[in-house]
Amino acid sequence: MRVLAVENMNHSSLGQVGAALQEAGIEIDLRRPFTGEALPGDSREHDAMVVFGGEQSAVDDHIHPYLSGLARLMKTFTNDGKSVLGICLGSQLLARAHGGDNLLGKTREFGWHGVELTSDGKQDPVLSAAGDAFTSFEWHSDSFTLPQGAVHLATNPAVANQAFRIGRAAYGMQFHFEAGTPVVEGWNRTFETVINGIDPDWLRRYPEHAARHAQQADAAGLALARAWVATIQPAAAGGDRTREMASVGA
Repeated sequence: MRVLAVENMNHSSLGQVGAALQEAGIEIDLRRPFTGEALPGDSREHDAMVVFGGEQSAVDDHIHPYLSGLARLMKTFTNDGKSVLGICLGSQLLARAHGGDNLLGKTREFGWHGVELTSDGKQDPVLSAAGDAFTSFEWHSDSFTLPQGAVHLATNPAVANQAFRIGRAAYGMQFHFEAGTPVVEGWNRTFETVINGIDPDWLRRYPEHAARHAQQADAAGLALARAWVATIQPAAAGGDRTREMASVGA
Protein backbone atom coordinates (compact mmCIF):
# COMPACT_ATOMS: atom_id res chain seq x y z
CA MET A 1 0.00 0.00 0.00
CA ARG A 2 1.03 3.61 -0.53
CA VAL A 3 0.32 6.67 1.62
CA LEU A 4 0.58 10.32 0.63
CA ALA A 5 2.32 12.26 3.41
CA VAL A 6 2.23 16.07 3.25
CA GLU A 7 4.58 18.29 5.24
CA ASN A 8 3.84 22.02 5.51
CA MET A 9 7.08 23.44 6.89
CA ASN A 10 10.75 22.72 7.43
CA HIS A 11 11.68 20.66 10.49
CA SER A 12 8.40 18.80 10.44
CA SER A 13 8.62 15.07 11.15
CA LEU A 14 6.60 11.97 10.39
CA GLY A 15 7.57 10.80 13.86
CA GLN A 16 5.43 8.05 15.31
CA VAL A 17 3.13 8.02 12.27
CA GLY A 18 6.12 7.32 10.06
CA ALA A 19 7.23 4.56 12.42
CA ALA A 20 3.80 2.90 12.33
CA LEU A 21 3.63 3.11 8.53
CA GLN A 22 7.08 1.54 8.23
CA GLU A 23 6.11 -1.23 10.66
CA ALA A 24 3.17 -2.05 8.38
CA GLY A 25 5.37 -2.09 5.28
CA ILE A 26 3.51 0.82 3.69
CA GLU A 27 5.25 3.00 1.11
CA ILE A 28 5.41 6.70 2.02
CA ASP A 29 5.12 9.26 -0.79
CA LEU A 30 6.36 12.47 0.89
CA ARG A 31 5.35 15.80 -0.62
CA ARG A 32 6.34 19.30 0.56
CA PRO A 33 4.03 21.70 -1.29
CA PHE A 34 5.27 24.74 0.66
CA THR A 35 8.45 24.42 -1.42
CA GLY A 36 6.46 24.39 -4.67
CA GLU A 37 6.27 20.61 -4.97
CA ALA A 38 3.09 19.47 -6.70
CA LEU A 39 0.28 17.55 -5.02
CA PRO A 40 -1.67 14.80 -6.80
CA GLY A 41 -4.90 15.80 -8.48
CA ASP A 42 -6.88 12.91 -7.00
CA SER A 43 -6.60 9.85 -4.74
CA ARG A 44 -6.08 7.17 -7.39
CA GLU A 45 -2.38 6.50 -6.74
CA HIS A 46 -2.64 6.34 -2.94
CA ASP A 47 -4.45 4.27 -0.33
CA ALA A 48 -4.46 6.95 2.38
CA MET A 49 -3.31 10.49 3.15
CA VAL A 50 -1.73 12.19 6.17
CA VAL A 51 -1.21 15.96 6.52
CA PHE A 52 1.13 17.30 9.21
CA GLY A 53 1.36 20.62 11.02
CA GLY A 54 2.84 23.95 10.03
CA GLU A 55 3.38 27.52 11.15
CA GLN A 56 0.76 28.92 8.75
CA SER A 57 -2.97 29.05 9.39
CA ALA A 58 -5.35 26.83 7.43
CA VAL A 59 -6.67 29.88 5.55
CA ASP A 60 -3.35 31.57 4.66
CA ASP A 61 -4.06 31.11 0.96
CA HIS A 62 -2.54 34.52 0.17
CA ILE A 63 0.83 33.28 1.50
CA HIS A 64 0.53 29.60 0.62
CA PRO A 65 -1.79 29.27 -2.40
CA TYR A 66 -1.60 25.47 -2.29
CA LEU A 67 -3.69 25.28 0.91
CA SER A 68 -7.06 25.45 -0.80
CA GLY A 69 -6.09 22.63 -3.14
CA LEU A 70 -4.74 20.58 -0.25
CA ALA A 71 -8.04 20.96 1.60
CA ARG A 72 -9.94 19.83 -1.51
CA LEU A 73 -7.63 16.83 -1.87
CA MET A 74 -8.30 15.81 1.74
CA LYS A 75 -12.03 15.95 1.02
CA THR A 76 -11.54 13.87 -2.14
CA PHE A 77 -9.74 11.14 -0.18
CA THR A 78 -12.51 11.23 2.45
CA ASN A 79 -15.26 10.99 -0.15
CA ASP A 80 -13.42 8.12 -1.84
CA GLY A 81 -13.59 6.16 1.42
CA LYS A 82 -9.85 6.32 2.03
CA SER A 83 -8.17 6.86 5.38
CA VAL A 84 -7.15 10.46 6.06
CA LEU A 85 -5.22 11.89 9.00
CA GLY A 86 -4.80 15.59 9.72
CA ILE A 87 -2.54 16.64 12.60
CA CYS A 88 -2.63 20.19 14.04
CA LEU A 89 -2.71 22.34 10.86
CA GLY A 90 -3.81 19.17 9.08
CA SER A 91 -6.84 18.87 11.38
CA GLN A 92 -7.74 22.50 10.71
CA LEU A 93 -7.48 21.89 6.96
CA LEU A 94 -9.68 18.80 7.25
CA ALA A 95 -12.28 20.85 9.11
CA ARG A 96 -12.06 23.56 6.44
CA ALA A 97 -12.42 20.97 3.68
CA HIS A 98 -15.75 19.81 5.09
CA GLY A 99 -17.21 23.22 5.91
CA GLY A 100 -15.92 23.90 9.42
CA ASP A 101 -14.70 27.34 10.45
CA ASN A 102 -11.10 28.06 11.39
CA LEU A 103 -10.67 29.90 14.70
CA LEU A 104 -7.49 31.96 14.44
CA GLY A 105 -5.38 32.95 17.42
CA LYS A 106 -7.96 31.98 20.04
CA THR A 107 -6.76 28.67 21.46
CA ARG A 108 -3.07 28.70 22.40
CA GLU A 109 -1.57 25.54 23.87
CA PHE A 110 2.09 24.60 24.15
CA GLY A 111 3.73 21.59 25.76
CA TRP A 112 2.32 18.33 27.02
CA HIS A 113 -1.37 18.49 27.94
CA GLY A 114 -4.11 16.07 28.80
CA VAL A 115 -6.72 14.98 26.26
CA GLU A 116 -10.00 13.31 27.20
CA LEU A 117 -12.22 11.23 24.96
CA THR A 118 -15.90 11.96 24.48
CA SER A 119 -18.42 9.13 24.73
CA ASP A 120 -18.09 8.66 20.96
CA GLY A 121 -14.32 8.77 21.24
CA LYS A 122 -14.37 5.91 23.73
CA GLN A 123 -16.12 3.80 21.08
CA ASP A 124 -13.83 4.87 18.25
CA PRO A 125 -11.31 2.24 17.09
CA VAL A 126 -8.50 4.78 16.68
CA LEU A 127 -8.87 7.20 19.59
CA SER A 128 -9.72 4.48 22.12
CA ALA A 129 -6.37 2.80 21.41
CA ALA A 130 -4.73 5.30 23.77
CA GLY A 131 -7.28 4.93 26.57
CA ASP A 132 -10.06 7.20 27.78
CA ALA A 133 -7.56 9.97 28.64
CA PHE A 134 -3.94 10.48 27.68
CA THR A 135 -1.18 13.09 27.38
CA SER A 136 -0.02 14.53 24.08
CA PHE A 137 2.16 17.37 22.86
CA GLU A 138 0.35 20.55 21.78
CA TRP A 139 1.66 23.52 19.83
CA HIS A 140 -0.99 25.75 18.27
CA SER A 141 -2.94 28.98 18.59
CA ASP A 142 -5.68 28.13 16.06
CA SER A 143 -8.51 25.65 16.20
CA PHE A 144 -11.74 24.89 14.32
CA THR A 145 -15.44 24.26 14.58
CA LEU A 146 -16.74 20.78 13.83
CA PRO A 147 -17.96 20.27 10.27
CA GLN A 148 -21.52 19.11 9.78
CA GLY A 149 -21.68 15.34 10.12
CA ALA A 150 -18.40 15.08 12.04
CA VAL A 151 -18.17 12.89 15.14
CA HIS A 152 -16.62 14.70 18.12
CA LEU A 153 -13.99 12.38 19.62
CA ALA A 154 -11.79 14.28 22.08
CA THR A 155 -11.61 17.46 24.14
CA ASN A 156 -9.82 19.23 26.98
CA PRO A 157 -10.47 22.35 29.07
CA ALA A 158 -8.49 24.62 26.73
CA VAL A 159 -9.79 23.45 23.35
CA ALA A 160 -13.19 21.84 22.96
CA ASN A 161 -12.47 20.19 19.61
CA GLN A 162 -9.30 18.17 20.02
CA ALA A 163 -10.28 15.39 17.60
CA PHE A 164 -13.03 14.40 15.20
CA ARG A 165 -13.84 11.82 12.56
CA ILE A 166 -15.75 12.36 9.35
CA GLY A 167 -16.67 9.68 6.85
CA ARG A 168 -15.28 6.18 7.23
CA ALA A 169 -11.82 6.99 8.54
CA ALA A 170 -10.90 10.67 8.08
CA TYR A 171 -9.48 11.91 11.40
CA GLY A 172 -8.53 15.40 12.51
CA MET A 173 -6.38 15.60 15.65
CA GLN A 174 -5.35 18.99 17.00
CA PHE A 175 -2.59 17.51 19.18
CA HIS A 176 0.84 16.37 17.96
CA PHE A 177 0.65 12.70 18.88
CA GLU A 178 3.24 12.02 16.17
CA ALA A 179 5.79 14.03 18.16
CA GLY A 180 7.63 11.51 20.30
CA THR A 181 10.34 12.66 22.67
CA PRO A 182 13.10 12.80 19.97
CA VAL A 183 10.90 15.08 17.85
CA VAL A 184 10.06 17.36 20.79
CA GLU A 185 13.74 17.63 21.72
CA GLY A 186 14.62 18.44 18.12
CA TRP A 187 12.02 21.22 18.14
CA ASN A 188 13.51 22.54 21.40
CA ARG A 189 16.86 22.99 19.64
CA THR A 190 15.56 24.24 16.30
CA PHE A 191 12.92 26.65 17.60
CA GLU A 192 14.64 27.85 20.78
CA THR A 193 13.93 31.54 20.15
CA VAL A 194 10.29 30.93 19.27
CA ILE A 195 9.76 28.71 22.31
CA ASN A 196 11.32 31.26 24.65
CA GLY A 197 8.79 33.76 23.36
CA ILE A 198 5.92 31.39 24.11
CA ASP A 199 7.10 30.05 27.47
CA PRO A 200 10.34 31.51 28.87
CA ASP A 201 10.58 28.67 31.43
CA TRP A 202 9.96 25.74 29.08
CA LEU A 203 13.53 24.93 28.09
CA ARG A 204 14.90 25.40 31.60
CA ARG A 205 12.23 23.13 33.03
CA TYR A 206 12.16 20.70 30.12
CA PRO A 207 13.81 17.80 32.01
CA GLU A 208 11.10 18.11 34.67
CA HIS A 209 8.32 18.18 32.06
CA ALA A 210 9.81 15.24 30.19
CA ALA A 211 10.20 13.14 33.32
CA ARG A 212 6.52 13.68 34.12
CA HIS A 213 4.96 13.31 30.67
CA ALA A 214 7.21 12.02 27.89
CA GLN A 215 6.96 8.27 28.42
CA GLN A 216 3.17 8.27 28.65
CA ALA A 217 2.82 10.62 25.67
CA ASP A 218 5.14 8.47 23.54
CA ALA A 219 3.17 5.32 24.33
CA ALA A 220 -0.17 7.00 23.60
CA GLY A 221 1.11 8.52 20.36
CA LEU A 222 2.42 5.24 18.99
CA ALA A 223 -0.83 3.46 19.92
CA LEU A 224 -2.83 6.12 18.05
CA ALA A 225 -0.53 5.96 15.03
CA ARG A 226 -0.78 2.17 14.81
CA ALA A 227 -4.55 2.28 15.21
CA TRP A 228 -4.93 4.82 12.39
CA VAL A 229 -2.62 2.82 10.13
CA ALA A 230 -4.85 -0.21 10.78
CA THR A 231 -7.76 1.66 9.12
CA ILE A 232 -5.93 1.86 5.79
CA GLN A 233 -7.42 -0.38 3.11
CA PRO A 234 -6.00 -1.15 -0.33
CA ALA A 235 -7.24 1.22 -3.01
CA ALA A 236 -9.04 -1.55 -4.90
CA ALA A 237 -11.09 -2.38 -1.81
CA GLY A 238 -11.86 1.29 -1.29
CA GLY A 239 -12.96 1.64 -4.90
CA ASP A 240 -15.21 -1.42 -4.66
CA ARG A 241 -16.73 -0.06 -1.45
CA THR A 242 -17.38 3.36 -3.01
CA ARG A 243 -19.07 1.79 -6.03
CA GLU A 244 -21.21 -0.40 -3.76
CA MET A 245 -22.31 2.64 -1.74
CA ALA A 246 -23.13 4.54 -4.93
CA SER A 247 -25.09 1.55 -6.21
CA VAL A 248 -27.13 1.38 -3.00
CA GLY A 249 -27.78 5.13 -3.14
CA ALA A 250 -29.03 4.83 -6.70
